Amino acid sequence: MADQVAVSHDVTKLVEKIKDIKIAMMTTIENGNELHSRPMYTSQPDEDGTLWFFTEQDSQKVGELQQDRHVNLGYSKPDDNLYVAITGTAKVVTDRAKIKELWSEGLRGWFPKGSEDPNIALLKVTIDKGEFWDSPNSTLLRAYTYAKAVITGERDQPSADRQSVVIPQ
Repeated sequence: MADQVAVSHDVTKLVEKIKDIKIAMMTTIENGNELHSRPMYTSQPDEDGTLWFFTEQDSQKVGELQQDRHVNLGYSKPDDNLYVAITGTAKVVTDRAKIKELWSEGLRGWFPKGSEDPNIALLKVTIDKGEFWDSPNSTLLRAYTYAKAVITGERDQPSADRQSVVIPQ
């Protein structure tokens, strides 16, 4: 049986889900058809859903994005049973004011020269679509779903715990 998906156009709910998850797995396309993923640190998302990531201008991912701007971002917070998938388009931004605005000293481990490093760039990801799975994380609920499966041979059908957010173009 297919999952039931509630659809919304409200990106604020999606941003609320990921605002405290700092690491995303970013997937780009290399060589025209191969998927390439790597962990990326998410700067504070904008209220409109724009996501920002620091990178080097000469990185492989920037080269991949010059060929195909589509990205997928995966966020997870297993302790809260929260999983988020986002598809969008990325753009390389070299605006020094925006780099300084988003800079935090914790980034120096990846960028030892600081925010003035001429090789620093930002990836601006505009969300096209996002989905999240957010279900209760209780031992009692997991025990119930296990017992139901064992007794009935059927899996539990959770209610509205998955939502899809589609951004109007």
